[in-house]
Formats: sequence, structure tokens, C-alpha cells
Amino acid sequence: MLGSIVASSSSTKRVLPGFHLTLGYSITYLCLIILIPLSAVFIKTFELSLAEFWATVTDSRVVATYRVSFGISLLAAVINAVFGLLLAWILVRYTFPGRKIVDALVDLPFALPTAVAGIALTALYAGNGWIGQYLEPLGFKVAFAPPGILVALVFIGLPFVVRTVQPVLEDMESELEEAAGSLGANRWQTFFHVVLPIVFPALLTGFALAFARAVGEYGSVIFIAGNIPYVSEITPLMIITKLEQYDYAGATAIASVMLIISFVLLLAINGLQAWTAKRTGRSQ
Repeated sequence: MLGSIVASSSSTKRVLPGFHLTLGYSITYLCLIILIPLSAVFIKTFELSLAEFWATVTDSRVVATYRVSFGISLLAAVINAVFGLLLAWILVRYTFPGRKIVDALVDLPFALPTAVAGIALTALYAGNGWIGQYLEPLGFKVAFAPPGILVALVFIGLPFVVRTVQPVLEDMESELEEAAGSLGANRWQTFFHVVLPIVFPALLTGFALAFARAVGEYGSVIFIAGNIPYVSEITPLMIITKLEQYDYAGATAIASVMLIISFVLLLAINGLQAWTAKRTGRSQ
């Protein structure tokens, strides 16, 4: 009897191939798509001497682009985390006319070409645009300035937060909130002590995805930024400029610094996410 059970369990066919074959395919795919191209960036950078590399990546104009790209990307990711959570909550917890249309519009930045998004945002927020013509007389210059970059990065990053948090809210039982209310908790206490701990790991994931997308964004930013040196130039634009000047080693040097900084920030965010999940007892 026991032998037949063991034989039947060992002969059970899995949907995917065995572990070793699946792992081999996965590593090969990972190397071809990610590791080899990234390695090429560092290999090309090694053509520069240490002094040349340092002079390239610490040039005052390049450093200014780091501040613009990473600073505004972090700010955009924070804004998306707040309003993405709010939008996901509305879509999950409320029923209203046009809800499905709003839900579909969330995915629009995924499907819309980034250049089209940049042109559309520029047309809206320029001095003679539908919105910009009312903002500039009040002293708010959006297009061709850093706020324009922020608007573009918020636009392209919002779906990452919404689509990451939304399934968690859908799976969360409303009885938890009702129990907290029956114990005397007000709405803010229920949110901070019941809802937020549950959605926080997913919220951090959406934040990291939105930040990663924003750091490398080029198409939607290049039109609305104005590309003013030391003011609204982004790091991807400096890389493109180096390539147009046939300075491939300089372009890869800047790209490698950008890659390292992005990796460290994402590693820190993932570490915080793992710590939060472990603290709340949701680690697997």
C-alpha cells in the first residue's frame, strides 16, 4: 500500500519540466536578456582610465542630472504611492458610474507611447496650453521646468502602484475593519493599525516599480523638461548626448553609475519590504 502511494506520487507529472531543466532555461534566459547586456556596459566603461572615468561621472553638468533624475523620480514615486493607494482603494471599495472606465484608464500609460505622452503633457502645461495658460500667470511654470518632469514621471508611474496594491485590497477582508470599529477604533486608527500594515509590502513594491520606471524614463520627459543645463536635464539625456558625440565609453560610464545607484536604492527598498513583511508576520 505504502509502495503504491510512493510510486503514484513519484510518477505525478508536473506542468513544467524538472527543476534542473527549468533552472537551466531560466539562467540562460536571464543571462541573454539582462546579465550580458549589463556586463557589456561595464566592459565598455573599462576602456577609460580611473581618472577619465572619475572626470566623466563627476562633471558638474552630469552631477546636476543625477540630482534631477533621482530626486524627482523619488518624489514622483512618493506621490504615486499616496495617490495610487487612494485610487486603488476607491476602485476596490466603491461602486460608481464609470468605474470600469476609470479602471481601464489606469492602464493607459502602459499602452500609450511615451513620446505621445510627452507631447500631450507639453501641450497641456505649456504657457499657451489648456492648463498652463492659467498656471503661468499665477507664477507656476510647469512645462520646460522641473515641475514638468515631475508631472511626466507621476503620469507614467501611477499604474505600477495601483495594479500592485489593488489585488491586496481585493483579498483583504472587510471584517477586519468592522472588528476594529467595534472595538472603538476611529477611521484613522483603523487605517494605520489594520489596513496599512497589510498593504504596506505591496505599496513598497509599487513604489519601487514606479521609481525604477521613472529613473530610466526618457520619451515622455524629453519634450516637457526643456532640457536646460543644470536645471532640467535628465541623466538619460546626457547618455544620449555622449552617444551622439561618439563618446561610447563616456556614455557607458554615466550609465554604469546610474545603474549602480538604482540597484542600491532598489536593494534598500526591497530590504525594507522584506523587513516589513517579516515584522507583520507575512513573510513566506
